[in-house]
Amino acid sequence: MIHEADEVLKGLIGGGALAGSGIDVSFEVPTRDWAARRNAPVVNAYLYDVREDVSRRQRGRTALRDERDIVVRRRRPPRWFRLSYLVTAWTKTPQDEHRLLSAVLATLLPHELLAAEDLPESLGRLGLALPLTVGGSQPEARSVADIWSAVGGELKPSLDVAMTVPFPAYPDYDAGPPVTEGAAVRIRGVDGGPPRSEERAHRPRQIAAARAAHEQAAARRAEQT
Repeated sequence: MIHEADEVLKGLIGGGALAGSGIDVSFEVPTRDWAARRNAPVVNAYLYDVREDVSRRQRGRTALRDERDIVVRRRRPPRWFRLSYLVTAWTKTPQDEHRLLSAVLATLLPHELLAAEDLPESLGRLGLALPLTVGGSQPEARSVADIWSAVGGELKPSLDVAMTVPFPAYPDYDAGPPVTEGAAVRIRGVDGGPPRSEERAHRPRQIAAARAAHEQAAARRAEQT
């Protein structure tokens, strides 16, 4: 999931105000050696922290339905992790870096929630929107000064960008077949004697109504396709 989150962030930064500019987006560690090797303007998005968002942790299971709206599988809720990026701009002059960083900020601010249909591969298949925070405070995360000290670089203006993504924690489980028939009742005589009546099947009205609703919904979807 992390590499897919990288793709999403790269696509966001490379679009908007920077579309067609040819400015690259790098995820390398912004060390002194890396800074010395670059020869063109670049936006660096360094992933410096991966931490679970425990406030989003859920219990229980989620029902997965087929085209007839019948539960066929069950899935445990995903675990949500906050990916924190240190976004910096690298050019020849501080003024150009500030302009580039301003363009990145203007591009990311409108995207507070990323729709599931705009996400790649397995992230999109989960059908969950992703929150995106730009420039917010992260009390549990490392300080900016500690990050620059750890990578051995010089302190630069930066944006703290956090994307919260779901990670499937468990596989799906098969669900039992749907209930379509009621209970069969047989009344026996005293002391195991012969049955006092023939076996009778009972279908509750709720089951019959639900089955009819499923069949009608399936017919409507078939007509639409």
